Amino acid sequence: MGKYTVEETGIEGLLVINPVLNEDDRGYFYESYNKRDFEALGINMDFVQDNEAKSIKNVLRGLHFQINHPQTKLVRCTKGKVFDVAVDLRKGSKTFGKHFGVELSEENKKMFLIPKNFAHGYFVMSTEAVFCYKVDDFYHPNDEGGIIWNDKEINVKWPFPESEIVNLILSSKDTKWEGFDSWKKKYL
Repeated sequence: MGKYTVEETGIEGLLVINPVLNEDDRGYFYESYNKRDFEALGINMDFVQDNEAKSIKNVLRGLHFQINHPQTKLVRCTKGKVFDVAVDLRKGSKTFGKHFGVELSEENKKMFLIPKNFAHGYFVMSTEAVFCYKVDDFYHPNDEGGIIWNDKEINVKWPFPESEIVNLILSSKDTKWEGFDSWKKKYL
C-alpha cells in the first residue's frame, strides 16, 4: 500500500493528499513528504523553503500569490483546524477563476498541493492553528499580489455566517486587495 492517497478537486494539478498513518497505542507516525513517493504519484517539484505560521481563531489570510515568482505550495495544518482555499489564476486554464476549499486539521492530516499561479488563503476555525507549508521558490516580498478575500465573482463560501464577518481578523494589506475583475485587467 502506498504512503499517500490523492483526492481530485476538479481543478487540474490542485490535489488533496492524505498520508497513510501508522498508528498504535503510543500514537502515530506518517511521512508528511517523501520525494520518491510524490514522484511516483506524478508530483515532481523541488521544494526550497519550509514555512510555519501560527494564527488565532477568526484570522483570515489571503488571497495571496507571487506575481513574477509563482510558487507551488504543499500546505497542511499541524495544530488546530483551518479552511484552506486556492483560486486558479492560470491564463488559458479551463478552470480559470474557479476555486476549491478544503478543511485541513491536525486530526485529518490532509495536505493540499497548490500549483503555481494560484491565489491562496485560509481561515482559522479553531482556537489557534499552526499552518505549515513547503514552497518551490523563495519568497520575494516585492512580488506579492492579492485578491480581496470576499470577491463576489470568485465567491468563496467561507465557513462562517455573514453575521460573523465583524469578528474576522485581517491584516491591513488583506483589507486593501482589489477584486478579481481588477486583477484580470492588470494581469491578463
